[in-house]
Amino acid sequence: MKKISLYIIILFRPSCLPSCDGYNKLLKSSNYELKLERANQYYQKGNYVKATALYEELIPVYKGTDKAEEIYFYFSYCNYYQGDYSLSQYHFKNYFRSFPSGKHAEECLFMNAYCYFLNSPIYKLDQTDTKNAMAELQNFIDLYPESSRIDSCNKINDLLRGKLEQKEHDITNQYFNIGDYKATIASAQNFIKDFPESNYIDEMMYITVDAYYFLAINSLETKKLERLNLAMESYLKLVDLYPKSSYLQKAESVYESCIKVKSNINQ
Repeated sequence: MKKISLYIIILFRPSCLPSCDGYNKLLKSSNYELKLERANQYYQKGNYVKATALYEELIPVYKGTDKAEEIYFYFSYCNYYQGDYSLSQYHFKNYFRSFPSGKHAEECLFMNAYCYFLNSPIYKLDQTDTKNAMAELQNFIDLYPESSRIDSCNKINDLLRGKLEQKEHDITNQYFNIGDYKATIASAQNFIKDFPESNYIDEMMYITVDAYYFLAINSLETKKLERLNLAMESYLKLVDLYPKSSYLQKAESVYESCIKVKSNINQ
């Protein structure tokens, strides 16, 4: 019986720690200076849950005072360190709006964009946060072109752009695989326009050749010749721009098929 009682005491002791350190009593207190002091202490020790609760109460209390800026700055980071990037993004941006000339304005505007980046999912999923991150990074670059964070912005932008590139690449291939050749051509052309330095450009050009060919042979006779010519023109452009492309042999085969189909039309 004594062993069981001792076990219960040991097990129960951790749950009383918040009240043991006076935290619950502090929450009910109207001593705001003490609350701010303790909030800062919790923050410095990495206890962001407790710090968040105190800062949240103090924000309206100190609004309009010389302490308001720092309180909101730490509050924003509390949400960030707890992994709530959507909420911290909002508060970082709100800090910038509330204190555009504040000493943390540049940092908070960057962190706003960085939180969007952290929320950006794998490329197969919806890329709204990816596009938002890129827009916010560009906004930061425009406002702080001399910032030491510009290199970080560019590196993050490259990662985000890579996701969009991969997604659009896969979408183009999906259109081709399901036989939607008009959508394939439009998607491939948009890809080439949007990602001119991509390693997939020659692939997109080859897919355009192939899509025009299949579109032609499935077309009405009145449109067949025009689309065959477009396929052949696309092939010649691929040869001109990428003479060593790994897709050249397959594209050449399509080109030869175009010639054969055209010869039958002209007979």
